[in-house]
Amino acid sequence: MAGVQLGAAALVVAYWVAWLAHRSLVASETGAAYTQFEDAFPLADGWLALCLVAASYCLVTARRAALFWLLVGGGAGLYLLGMDVLYDLQHGVWGKGANGVVELVINLLTLGLSLFVLRWAWTRREALLSP
Repeated sequence: MAGVQLGAAALVVAYWVAWLAHRSLVASETGAAYTQFEDAFPLADGWLALCLVAASYCLVTARRAALFWLLVGGGAGLYLLGMDVLYDLQHGVWGKGANGVVELVINLLTLGLSLFVLRWAWTRREALLSP
């Protein structure tokens, strides 16, 4: 699970590197509203990445805070997903070519990973909290 957390954090960072370095790799639109919407995400995505890295660290070092960071990270992922999916549905983003498909894949990965992490953490909460 620690590796999954680090892998997800790396994907978040890779997305923002692509957005800043060569936006056309990940952008599904070029309009100002879309760009402004995406530009509002770095702080929230940074928080998500921090949660993922903290969870990974706590898992590797067997700290009880792992449960906290796993639950916070899973919740942050679902919150970001909700914001992203609503925008995508309202603006037909998923149907806008290959990058629209990239956006859909990102949404599906975020949903799947967030639910997986929350379920994994919750079903192991006693073990994670034991000294």
